[in-house]
Formats: sequence, C-alpha cells, structure tokens
Amino acid sequence: MGLSFIFKKLALVAVTLPLTATSVAAQTQPGCESRCGNISIPYPFGTGDGCKISSDFFITCNTTFNPPKAFLDTSNIEILDISLDGYLRISGSIGYDCYNKVEPSYFATWMWFSKFSISHTRNKFTAIGCDTYAYVKDYLGHTYSTGCLTFCDNITNVVKGSCSGIGCCQTAIPKGVRSYHVTFGSSNNHSNVLSFNPCSYGFVVEDGAYNFSISDLYDENFSDKEFPMILDWTVGNQTCAEAKMDQENYACKENSDCIDPENGPGYLCKCLDGFQGNPYLSQGCQDINECDTLKPCNGPCNNAPGSYNCSCPDGFEGDGLRNGTGCSPKVVMPHHQSFSVAVVALGIGVGVLFSLLCLSWVYMGLRERKLTAEKSENCPQNGGMLMREQLPKRAEMLTT
Repeated sequence: MGLSFIFKKLALVAVTLPLTATSVAAQTQPGCESRCGNISIPYPFGTGDGCKISSDFFITCNTTFNPPKAFLDTSNIEILDISLDGYLRISGSIGYDCYNKVEPSYFATWMWFSKFSISHTRNKFTAIGCDTYAYVKDYLGHTYSTGCLTFCDNITNVVKGSCSGIGCCQTAIPKGVRSYHVTFGSSNNHSNVLSFNPCSYGFVVEDGAYNFSISDLYDENFSDKEFPMILDWTVGNQTCAEAKMDQENYACKENSDCIDPENGPGYLCKCLDGFQGNPYLSQGCQDINECDTLKPCNGPCNNAPGSYNCSCPDGFEGDGLRNGTGCSPKVVMPHHQSFSVAVVALGIGVGVLFSLLCLSWVYMGLRERKLTAEKSENCPQNGGMLMREQLPKRAEMLTT
C-alpha cells in the first residue's frame, strides 16, 4: 500500500474544513477520471488500475459526499489540491491537551507516509497556549524531535497575529520527514490560566494558512478545526542521472526535462520552456503559442516549437518586440537628394586638395626668396667664400 497512517485519538473530534482548494488543470491517462468533485487528478495520480504510475499515487474518490471528496490511498486523509509542481495539499487535524473538564481530554495525532515527505519549506509546526510545551517527533527512525513553548500569565499580554512565544509559537519542520507525532507538556496543567486558556493545541499547517487570533486561546470549538498542510511528492527513488539511464521506466516524456527536488529521494518532470501541460504523459507537453498568449510583437509574429520570433514589415526596421526597439520606418533619401549630397561632398574634397596645393606653392616660393636674399648679402662681403660655405648649410636647414 502506498500510504500508511495512524491516528491516535483519545477524544472524539468533529471535523470541519474551513479552507477550499484551488484545483489545477488535469491531464489523465485515456479512460481515467480527471476529477473527483472539485479536485483535479492529474497523472501520475489516478483513481483506478492503469490510471496511476504506481500504487503510491492511488486516489480514492468517495462519492458518498456531495460533491465527492478525494482521499489519499485508502486513508481518511482528504486531498485539497494536487500540483504537478511536486506537492499535495491535504487536510490535517489539531492535537490538543485540555484541563477544563472533570477529566482532562487529550488528542495526539500520528501520521506516517511511506512515500511522500512532509514539506519542510511549506509548513510550520504551530503551538497555541499560555502554559504549553508542544513537541513534534518522527516515528520512522529518523530520531528527530522539535517543538516550541508558549507562555502568558495574562491575556492582555497576547498580541493578535503574533506567534513569537506569547500565546502562540511556530517552528520549522525538519527536512525529509515522513511521519510526525504531536505531544504536549504543561508546567501547571493550565491552573494559573484556566479562566482564559484551558487547552494547549499543536498542529502542522501550511505556512501562511493560519493567522493567530486571541480568541483561539479560549475557543471551545478550536479543536474541531482542520488546517491545510503540504506533502512533497516525487516519482521513483532515483536521481535524474540514474533515471535517464533507465529509459524503459523513465517518467519524463517528450519536450520535458528531469528535476532533482530538494526533498527527495526521487525526481520530478517539468515541461521545457515554451511548452505546457503534463510532462508525465506522452505528448503531454504541448507548444505554447506565444504569439496568441503573450502577443509580444509589434509586427508579424512567427510561432516556433518552444519559442517565437518577431519581424518587421517591408520598409520598417527593428527587433519587432513590444518591449524592445519595435518597428520604425527605414530612412531612405530621394534620388535627387542623394545626388546633391554627392556633389557637395565632391566639391568639398576638391576644395581641400586645391588648398593643400596652394599652401605648398607658397611654401616653395618663400624658401626661394630667402635663399636669394642670403646670396645677395654674402657675395659683396667676402668675394663669395662665405656664400659657398653657408649656402649648402642654409639649404639643408631649410629643407629640414
């Protein structure tokens, strides 16, 4: 059997369900029930032979309720939601230890799951009371024990919505836990707070699903309530690397990939980006038409398996994306304007070249004039000797 469970009950409890579940779109094996009342049942879970991946994923649909209710395996644990992201939302009861009657009443809950783990990231162990020690222990041999204590000598000290240890406390659930057992302790059997808090309460609850109220300390019907809690599920007992080597039993189908979850053992399957559906069914992951669902393009949108691409119409340029550069008209000059620009550019080029030639002519003329002047100055003074010595040097200096 996929699930073993134990409830130890020393007082009769009436069960009410204050929370409704959010169902997910289910995909099942052909010929199998896709829903039980308001709950969708996606494969690998199922209600009959050939509808589930293994006996651990068997769902009992009890049609004596209106609407029908889904239960885990053959237990009395009601399922509120099944997610292909790897978790189950179930309904959990409250343990209590009361001293307001002639004989104290006590209700301790044992739960044991052979396959699924109690989520350590999505649940909190919560205790309520003003003279309360509450413990949660594992009965599968992992030898864990955790809990918290909460005290208050006057109800005026209690703060609504606060679970910091005055009237209410919370603590995390250890990783990998598949069972729990809630027990209680009290310093004075609530004798000093009996007028406003006759009972201690303890329960595992989905993180964020319970909001502490001061009236919970003295509400005689609080023990009748149930709160949601989360179980993590995986398929198989292998890692992704090991599972991929066993293709005959590998659970992840086309257009999907394998994920190693944090709360193993086992693995999960997920549709690749750009696909959606049930990765555990053949052809279960279908392409998402982003062009229709996201409308990401300013211009034409072309859907492709697992992706899409945007383009721009003729005469436009850009990436075509609404959140990108989009599409804008191309800048194209008229023919006569292009010719005019070319003529201007050519004129500028000729002008620059002519200016350089003029500068060269001026420079050469100035150099010749300087040499002639020096020749005239030196010849009369020394009969040309000095000129013959210095003119080559001057010429060399001018050239450098």
